[in-house]
Amino acid sequence: MGSVGAWGQRIPSQKPKLIVGVTISGMMYDYLSVYWDKYGEDGFRRMATSGANCKNARFNYLITEPSVGYASIATGANPSEHGIVSDYWYNRLSNEIAYSLDDARQTTIGGSYGTGAYSPIAMHNRTLSDEIRIKSRFRSKSIGVAIDPQASILMAGHTATGAYWLDPIRASWVSSSYYMDSLPGWVNEFNEKNYRDLYLDRTWETLRPISEYSESMLDNNPYEIGFDDQITFPYDLARISGASGGETNYTTLLYTPWGNTYTKDMAIAAIVNEELGMGETTDMIHIGFNATKYLAQRYSTWSVEIQDAYLRLDQDIAHLLTFLDDYLGLENVLVYVTAENALAVDPRYLAEYRIPSGFFNYRTSISLLKSYLNAIYGRGDWVTFYYAQQIYLNHQLIEDSRLSLEEVQDQVARFMVQMRGISNAVQSYVLQRNQFSEGVLQKVQNSYFQKRSGDVILYLTPGYVEHSNVGGGDFAEFKYAPHVPLMFYGWKVNRITIPYKVSPIDIATSIASFLEISMPE
Repeated sequence: MGSVGAWGQRIPSQKPKLIVGVTISGMMYDYLSVYWDKYGEDGFRRMATSGANCKNARFNYLITEPSVGYASIATGANPSEHGIVSDYWYNRLSNEIAYSLDDARQTTIGGSYGTGAYSPIAMHNRTLSDEIRIKSRFRSKSIGVAIDPQASILMAGHTATGAYWLDPIRASWVSSSYYMDSLPGWVNEFNEKNYRDLYLDRTWETLRPISEYSESMLDNNPYEIGFDDQITFPYDLARISGASGGETNYTTLLYTPWGNTYTKDMAIAAIVNEELGMGETTDMIHIGFNATKYLAQRYSTWSVEIQDAYLRLDQDIAHLLTFLDDYLGLENVLVYVTAENALAVDPRYLAEYRIPSGFFNYRTSISLLKSYLNAIYGRGDWVTFYYAQQIYLNHQLIEDSRLSLEEVQDQVARFMVQMRGISNAVQSYVLQRNQFSEGVLQKVQNSYFQKRSGDVILYLTPGYVEHSNVGGGDFAEFKYAPHVPLMFYGWKVNRITIPYKVSPIDIATSIASFLEISMPE
């Protein structure tokens, strides 16, 4: 980090009063560099040119789903340690599919039934926030704010004083009984202001003249889904959401740039009302900007809509930084910006330019695998579950049939590696018996957690993504990429560009070192 640097005569506090962790869903590093000339001076460019800009930040594990990224950033550990192997996995004890946040003991606080029965209990490691709270004898505060509960809950940690996310039905901020018995008064007051209606009572037009969006594909392109088959500007959000007809579909807000603005507004309200940074110990807030991910699902990665969303997010970042400077002084606030993963480019777009790419149709492939196993071992439900490149086999059936689990895994791996789009198929027993220090197998091993991972893990060919229905036109099932932005700004951060490879999982351990507290474990 270094000394006072750019802050001149504004002497920073001995420890930061507030740490602000920002994650931007699906943000490729390219979004920082390609849109650079269109960003303003006070948002992304301010952080990149006046702070520490890590140009080669990459996750070093295979399955880069959102829950995995949040848990890895928060704990400073790989999935092989913290146990969040994907958004969903197969629980062999209960024979049920588990969600990364599931906690049946909890209930929703302040929202619709089923939108808050969550906790971080499945995440095994402590987080940076937990360590800060422990060091302060729990006088420090830790709060999470995001559209998605994964971003809020996993980043805020086990001991968070509050975690809030969006009820998609009402577009109001909710929480879980894990944290509280009722919403704080300031959250209820914020919900009652109905900013959600304000943000949907408008027409979404491009921030700049559309002719200036030269970095994007044409506004009308074949890779978009849009709203009700509308894929070009302008978008009448009041009509699309139904607000003009009296019954509002608030999920529309998630697919607009104002989903991020709404999150920023809530985060600022949390800082002010919880008096973060005003005590004698370091507080922490985690802000997850998730609307970018939802927008990419409807408009693909290089659409005009995505570029416009990032230009508007740049303004939200600028507003947040200005607020923090006025409120606490940025010399007393440590801000970092990264992403839990980066979205991959649509293979159909790459194929237009003869770049090797394609789809791995997992539904068809798993169906063929089941037929193959039936032919070898007799009819039976040999495969119990498939998700995120992981094949879960029926251990009970294999045992009852007096077969070797390893032999069945070998058969599955040999069969699957022949599929188009699969480069490697790795058996779990190989990962349990060996220690890999580089290459593809190291990434697979870093993703492997014996209690939750599949029996065979697939490594896709570069340029390929998972898809359940090739040709269906819906490209919502993105494969996530590992190269993300990583910037630090504020408290004792010198201006520096870091070109060598780093990992976002180093954030927690680095900050813990600067604060002279225990590393998360």
